[in-house]
Amino acid sequence: MTQTASGPGYNRGLILGVVIAGAIVAFFNQTLLNVALPHLMQDFQISTSTVQWVVTIYMLVNGVLIPTTAFLMEKFTTRQLFLTAMCLFSVGTLLCGTAPNFLSMLGGRMVQAAGAGIIMPLMTNVIFNMYPKEKRGSAMGFVGVAMVFAPAIGPTLSGWVVEHYPWRVLFFIILPIALAVLIAAYFLLKNVTETENPRFDAWGVVLSTIGFGGILYGFSSAGGYGWRSLHVIVPILVGIISLLFFVRRQLTIDHAMLEFRIFRTPTYTIAVLISLLLNMTLFSGLILLPVFVQNILGLSPVQSGLLLLPGSILMGIMSPINGRLFDKYGAKWLAIIGLSITIVTTFGLTKLSLGTTFWYLATIYTMRSFGLSMLMMPVMTAGLNSLPLRLNPHGTAMSNTLNAIGGAIGTALFVSIMTIRSETYITQIVSERHINPADQAQMGHATLQGMTMGTNDAFLVATCFAVAALILAFFLNDAPGPQRERVRARGKVAQQT
Repeated sequence: MTQTASGPGYNRGLILGVVIAGAIVAFFNQTLLNVALPHLMQDFQISTSTVQWVVTIYMLVNGVLIPTTAFLMEKFTTRQLFLTAMCLFSVGTLLCGTAPNFLSMLGGRMVQAAGAGIIMPLMTNVIFNMYPKEKRGSAMGFVGVAMVFAPAIGPTLSGWVVEHYPWRVLFFIILPIALAVLIAAYFLLKNVTETENPRFDAWGVVLSTIGFGGILYGFSSAGGYGWRSLHVIVPILVGIISLLFFVRRQLTIDHAMLEFRIFRTPTYTIAVLISLLLNMTLFSGLILLPVFVQNILGLSPVQSGLLLLPGSILMGIMSPINGRLFDKYGAKWLAIIGLSITIVTTFGLTKLSLGTTFWYLATIYTMRSFGLSMLMMPVMTAGLNSLPLRLNPHGTAMSNTLNAIGGAIGTALFVSIMTIRSETYITQIVSERHINPADQAQMGHATLQGMTMGTNDAFLVATCFAVAALILAFFLNDAPGPQRERVRARGKVAQQT
């Protein structure tokens, strides 16, 4: 094992700034198209269940690629990985902006996601190598600005852009920013991680790709084919079987591509499960609200973006503050308080109607954002802190993999629930009111009402996920910063004696 750099040889703040800048671009791009989805549906003549693939494919490629990042972070230096990731992201952004059709755009999104999939776990690993445990909360708090604020602000910007310009402009806004980060990284970024010469596990890559890809494809197809369709059942079963073989292989080979023994650490396991449920809950709002506001309430893309703006700003402000609170008190009570707020506010989104006001949605979403800001970084940092530093690449890769897959499955699940339940409610309303299908006015009103009821059902499922996360939070056993310092000091004294 060779260390690529030493602490005194680099400026931690400068490196942190460069890496976070890259993460902001990647996270920002994750939700940039949410408000633009109705425009993509019109331009490409596609359905809701099809258009959501521009979001789902991004998270799918992330989820498939991230398991390999533990190997990549051990094999290559910080500079090599980050520069490669930003190059891939920039090329993918250009492909999306010039895509002549929907399939071409999906290809560009996959290339974008390949770059972003490297950036996210690399950023976390860099921070855990540069900062001691008692200071990681504050450092990760600034990362939270990228992880939480950037995806949330995306719909606000895209809402303004798509109302005044073609949706392609979105990508040509991102491209120069990505290139600027790439140039800055070339001159400023230093190597801060250690490298080895691990063996590449080709079978592990194949099995994990089929496993994660099959499960996601099955969930994503449910909206179009129904849950009993072979298009849904077969991919999910194949995915589960492949993942079982993948896990078994990783537990038996000498140098695992992704180390599953980290789940023997209870705090890490609970933190990962909470993060998984949180990501599914988070994306329910980011996906469903823009569609509801524009397609059902008839508000403009700009209004849809402004709806999310106060919550986005609050999340950005609170993330560094919550990082300091984590260093002082630990993650458990932050998680319990944050999840309680998230449950109440997500349940408030199950009461939507055709008369729901803009201000009701803005207030609920802002309060919900406040609750979520107390959760994302503290919970993840608590889990990674419980692992020894040598296992951090695997812990980072595992948590990011599950978060990406959770977000993708959550997106597909909520869209399919909304679609299937909406169709059921529309049929029920037409039958009960004896509406003539030729009567466009009454059919239009019945359709909007049915879609609203379907959206309520989707948010009810999201509320259940948040409740499950709250139950897990009571078992989260992480030590606050001062206690970690005392344990560390006792360990040093014991070694000296």
